[in-house]
Amino acid sequence: MADRKHFIVLGLGTFGAALSKQLSKNGCHVTGIDETREQVEELKEFLYEPVIGDVSERRTLEPLVVSEANAVFICLGESIESSLLATLHARELGARKIVVKAITQEHGKILKAMGVDQVIHPEVEIARGLADRATWPNVLEYMPIDPEYSFVEMTSPTSLVGKTLVEAALRRDYGVWVVGVKDALSGKLRLFPDAEFVLSDDQMLVVVGKQDDLNRLREAD
Repeated sequence: MADRKHFIVLGLGTFGAALSKQLSKNGCHVTGIDETREQVEELKEFLYEPVIGDVSERRTLEPLVVSEANAVFICLGESIESSLLATLHARELGARKIVVKAITQEHGKILKAMGVDQVIHPEVEIARGLADRATWPNVLEYMPIDPEYSFVEMTSPTSLVGKTLVEAALRRDYGVWVVGVKDALSGKLRLFPDAEFVLSDDQMLVVVGKQDDLNRLREAD
């Protein structure tokens, strides 16, 4: 399909391989590059274009027409120097969007200073998610959208069951907005329910708010 998105994944270790597989399953064309032949071979069925090469070398990236890809993902797991060099080459070759896996916090700061579009810390994000789910079992999904605000999908606090949204007064008492209500059994989502919508114990609330306000709501009985 001519309208398929095209992504370039530099580094096919555990993270890069998982990313490549999911992008492929999502119907995208994936160019995957790694200097280890075995790792490239293992992913051949998921790669539109498998490449063996050292991504820290500019000559490896030059034939790929990086500027035409929707995004370049740099997923190198051990060498900060290689990651920075690959990032530099991708920028100089005109990449539209660059997403880099940071190895350390300091590495992440350098990447941000280089102006990459997104820096990710997979281990940190997974750990935070596990900690949140252990602390607040009623929270099913948690998605930060900026340093202050996040979306959370959670079960309705027992004290709110049977109340309408206006009676629940979540905006007044907790400073959060209900943007949707999902049926727990069918998964059907109702966006922007009106003020007279009645909450039940078989529904999930999709709310957005500041971290401190969401924490107070998550701790509500």
